[in-house]
Amino acid sequence: MGGRGSSVARRVWAAAAGAACVLAASAGIAPAGPGPARQSVENAAGAQPAPGAEQTGANVLGHTMTSIDGRAVGLDQYRGRVVLMVNVASKCGYTPQYKGLEALYQRYKDRGLVVLGFPSNDFGNQEPGSNAEIAEFCSNHFSVSFPMFEKIAVKGKGAHPLYQALAAEPAPIGGEPRWNFTKFLVDRRGAVVARFESKTEPQSEAMIERVEALLAEAGAVGGSQQDAAGTQGAGGAGDERGTGNK
Repeated sequence: MGGRGSSVARRVWAAAAGAACVLAASAGIAPAGPGPARQSVENAAGAQPAPGAEQTGANVLGHTMTSIDGRAVGLDQYRGRVVLMVNVASKCGYTPQYKGLEALYQRYKDRGLVVLGFPSNDFGNQEPGSNAEIAEFCSNHFSVSFPMFEKIAVKGKGAHPLYQALAAEPAPIGGEPRWNFTKFLVDRRGAVVARFESKTEPQSEAMIERVEALLAEAGAVGGSQQDAAGTQGAGGAGDERGTGNK
């Protein structure tokens, strides 16, 4: 009698547990405990990445940044242009590349190129100044007019989500910047298509060749309109594909 009672109790418990799992799955709640069943429920529930995170290969123009003068700038406005993203610094041996970046911007902006500068103090404490000091430096020494943004972290756990997304790109493009003035080239659709290390000059043959090829693609956007993060004297806002050295 005790055995039959125990068997009935087990069947009742199993039925109740099964019903609870069905209800949990319909509500998008994974049942407790490890195993394939839990994983399948999580997948069915469509788990989403954490806010601000980007999935590998995701469009990098989905981020909102802050211009160097404190305004919110959605990078999506640059869709349809060729975008060169550069982490910059004022006291680096590569700092003179500002001149080449500005020249590149002036040469191709009317055909759809935009250069975006992201100051960072991550390498050798070579960008210690405030945003206002950085903007003044860029304007006074290099007459920078391309869009500049507020100082951010570009590597490590505190890296800005934009640079987390760049680092998550497949090799050989992905990975954190190795030093200041690492350059990521983004096509008109928002896909990262090339990486140039610090030693690659902005007006190098490799850079010019790739920029011109991307500009020749369909979907050109004229450069006559002012860039939303664009600057008046910065007051507003290696080798290709990761084969170069610092």
